[in-house]
Amino acid sequence: MIDDVSIADRRFMTRALQLAEHGLFTTDPNPRVGCVLVKNNGVIGEGWHQRAGEAHAEINALRAAGRLAKNGAKGATAYITLEPCCHHGRTPPCSDALIAAGVSRIVVAMEDPNPQMAGQGLAQLQKAGMEIYCGVLQMQAEALNPGFIKRMRTGRPFVRGKMAMSLDGRTAMASGESQWITGKDARHDVHRLRARSAAIITGIGTVLADDPSLTVRLDDDVEQPLRVVLDSRLQMPLTAKMLSLPGRTLVLTVNTDEQKAAALRNAGAEVTVVASSDGRPDLSAVLDCLAFHEINEVLVEAGATLSGAFLQAGLFDELVIYMAPLLMGSDARGLLALPGVKEMDQAVKLEIVDVRAVGCDWRLQIKEIK
Repeated sequence: MIDDVSIADRRFMTRALQLAEHGLFTTDPNPRVGCVLVKNNGVIGEGWHQRAGEAHAEINALRAAGRLAKNGAKGATAYITLEPCCHHGRTPPCSDALIAAGVSRIVVAMEDPNPQMAGQGLAQLQKAGMEIYCGVLQMQAEALNPGFIKRMRTGRPFVRGKMAMSLDGRTAMASGESQWITGKDARHDVHRLRARSAAIITGIGTVLADDPSLTVRLDDDVEQPLRVVLDSRLQMPLTAKMLSLPGRTLVLTVNTDEQKAAALRNAGAEVTVVASSDGRPDLSAVLDCLAFHEINEVLVEAGATLSGAFLQAGLFDELVIYMAPLLMGSDARGLLALPGVKEMDQAVKLEIVDVRAVGCDWRLQIKEIK
């Protein structure tokens, strides 16, 4: 379905992908989508999806074309980063709007990953007489929406682990002191990771030791992610800082003490009991719970034990490790707790997919070889 696609088609799709990225921090639980309308080799309308419940990218582009072009989008080509929806949700079907506008050609980066919808929007448009081309810059489109794609295909969110360490692989001094290992540019980059995540997971140990906020502090327009605390025994302090901050805090536990749970709810938390594994929240059950909440991307910001548990369970899709030019010594705390790894053939095999400087630090993007 990508025959007869020109260099110009790829150029306009690149622009649609740039537009989609404007919604990186705001569209959850919906995907980030961009749309460009072109007639006579000129752009007549652009749009992107900004927030769930608001107009989709195609509608915003059609509205722009109605203002800017004579006869609107009639006879135009639409470049869309994701297959147009053909069902009634919080907004009407975009496929119907494209047909009504008289668009004659559709170039799409990728099909809808929802197996119940995939291909139906394109089939409707093709039946209406439009030329359809699918798969243009598909890899780039998939990279914009890893969480939405994974949740639609597998029923679980995309899980990204974030860690910061010294050059000798340490995360804190023996005393627990850790502020700040990395510089301000790396910390700003972490806030961008938080902003694109619908949820941040941490453990009760981190809450008790550091009383973190786990909020996004950027000048950009962002939605605060859901803060998720794994708390086996409901030790969460009622005075924890995050309970008084904007956004939601969800405590996942295996403790059924309703009195403790009620006190936390009165303090501003949501409390949910999940399945247990060795007396702790089962990590697969945790991800299933977050998928139920329509969470697309999860950022794990936790200590060595919880992060190591995610890694050993094979639940990380990606690791982002910030490495600072420091040597913290052999008494400092290590990056991950990986019990049972004693022989070389038990070593966890990783692939570094990107390395770049972030201020005075280095950022390593890593995936596990499964």
